[in-house]
Amino acid sequence: MFKVAVVLWIIGGATLAGMLMVAVLAVPSLSEQAMTWIPMAVAAGFVLAMPVSFLVARKIARPSVR
Repeated sequence: MFKVAVVLWIIGGATLAGMLMVAVLAVPSLSEQAMTWIPMAVAAGFVLAMPVSFLVARKIARPSVR
């Protein structure tokens, strides 16, 4: 299950980080300070993807445990 979670985290983290980066660039007040907000948004995306990937990996692994 851990290997599946890591693969999901890599994919989900990159996706969520990209979504948050686009959100920073789309908001005019945040895009003025993009050099500050983009690294924080990308880091938050990767951190938030960790628990989600473990939950999804658990759902994927559950039917195969029987």
